Amino acid sequence: MTSTETLVRELADRAELTDLVARHSLWIDEGRYGETDRLFTEDVAVTSPRGEARGIAALVELVRAGHDTYVRTLHSKSNLVIEIDGDTATVRAHDIAVFVIDDKTEALAAGVHHYKARRTENGWRFTHLIVAPVALTEPLDRAL
Repeated sequence: MTSTETLVRELADRAELTDLVARHSLWIDEGRYGETDRLFTEDVAVTSPRGEARGIAALVELVRAGHDTYVRTLHSKSNLVIEIDGDTATVRAHDIAVFVIDDKTEALAAGVHHYKARRTENGWRFTHLIVAPVALTEPLDRAL
């Protein structure tokens, strides 16, 4: 590839990975579990404060067990750092999440999400995710 083609490919990859991170937030907040295979590989491995999951079914079960108990959640990701190496990539993102516990109680969580991704025949998909908590407000800490 020419240097222009290489640059265009890298920019397209970065845009797709950025979109994948944004869709991860929507997937959780809007319960888009039917779209899980558009975000993750079948063999995805996840580690979070709520536990570990291997595979799509276990991931959905882990997320639903933690998030379906809230009235609503809202995740916002920022500060993406993307490193691409051929058909694999890493993405680091800050995550701020609001958890609505009831009509009078909200809680906040802050963490860093460490993603690994792989280019598949259907586009980029996450293969690994580690959620590293930074801060939890007291109501959320009690709810865990």
